[in-house]
Amino acid sequence: MVVYQSDDLVIKVPNEFSFIENIRYMQRSSNECMFEVREDKIIKAIPVLDEVLLVEVSGNTDGNLVLRFLGNTHPTSQKVRDEVINYVREWFDLDNDLKPFYEMAKNDLLLHKAIDEFYGLRNVGIPDLFEALTWGILGQQINLTYAYTLKKRLVEKFGKSLEWEGRQYWIFPKAKDIANLTVEDLASLKMTIKKCEYLIGVAQLIVEGRISKSLIMGNGNFKEAEKMLIKIRGIGPWTANYVLMRCLRFPNAFPIADVGLHNAIKHLTGADENPTKEEILKIAAPWKGWESYATFYLWRFLY
Repeated sequence: MVVYQSDDLVIKVPNEFSFIENIRYMQRSSNECMFEVREDKIIKAIPVLDEVLLVEVSGNTDGNLVLRFLGNTHPTSQKVRDEVINYVREWFDLDNDLKPFYEMAKNDLLLHKAIDEFYGLRNVGIPDLFEALTWGILGQQINLTYAYTLKKRLVEKFGKSLEWEGRQYWIFPKAKDIANLTVEDLASLKMTIKKCEYLIGVAQLIVEGRISKSLIMGNGNFKEAEKMLIKIRGIGPWTANYVLMRCLRFPNAFPIADVGLHNAIKHLTGADENPTKEEILKIAAPWKGWESYATFYLWRFLY
């Protein structure tokens, strides 16, 4: 439900939502280039249809979200306004009922600690498929800090931006901006040749219409979606499940080989060594159907 208050939009949120917890998560990196958190408000350039809106997202006293359009950016039609609302709802996963997750987690050995500490946190997503695939590829086999550095270099070299109050707000490059590049064009980003090739290849597949959110989602079959992603050069099981989790919203997506997940489990169990795959599967048995949220909440202990 959306309420119009003057030029502001108020989006009603579920009870199981805390804007403050989501703000805390979104401040995990000072090198984030896709939005700014300022005074408990999020400012982001959101491209919808053929327009780019600079949107401020804040929380009101009722706990709901307030959207305000900044600068000279205002929706030119109700359709554009609705698309911005849909983007924010998807970004914060507002249409997902977390009651069953919390009911399961309150009796779980690891997750009960997570929901006590981070109640109201949502799986803050990456609605754009190319951005999600790119972020997954950039993050392969490097630490999170350097992944943010690579993303910033890519965005500032090939993306566009809006300026407001002396600051730049970046728009992630579109697949068509990357599809015709060469590895040499990406050399200044200082990432491996393989990753350069993977990014260009993914961009080409999207431009050619061979992959899209609707194609991957298909009939909603998780295994088919996972297989489709893994067929793409540079996309292994970890990256596929990351994208299925953060962009395509499959609740059972499970990046079981994720180092961060292993570290979180090790930290919470007090173990001397990281868990094996078999141990993780045993621990995760009660999470069935909620593996993505379980993973996201456990990651939160690391930052």
